[in-house]
Amino acid sequence: MTNQIPFVDYLALGPPPHLVAHECDSCSARYFDHRNACAACGAVSFHDADVDTTGEVRAFTIVSLAAPGIPVPFVAAVVDCGGTSVRGNVINVAPDPEHVSVGMKVRLTTSVVGVDAQGTEAVGFGFEPLEGATNGR
Repeated sequence: MTNQIPFVDYLALGPPPHLVAHECDSCSARYFDHRNACAACGAVSFHDADVDTTGEVRAFTIVSLAAPGIPVPFVAAVVDCGGTSVRGNVINVAPDPEHVSVGMKVRLTTSVVGVDAQGTEAVGFGFEPLEGATNGR
């Protein structure tokens, strides 16, 4: 098996792959980055919390201009995963308003985003439409 590492600290490769947030012990606010204190209530203790692997697109944009080497167009979105907002790309779908919409049901998926000289794969995440899901219209 190929050696794989997550591209971001909050991606657990599983099985099954899922995201892990830091949840405030006091008010249950969730964060994906390191926190010394909760921005919502000021508490200083957190625990790891698994994030739902399915969700609903709450907002999106179709990106048509990016840095050199970044293929465009692509869909950047905010996905509500059981009450946790996750920023990520919607992948495995045509990047146009006919195929992506607010309310679309999606699931977490992973993909290899790079390989180093030793063959170690960096694995990133995105969201793809649920099979049979409508585009929210």
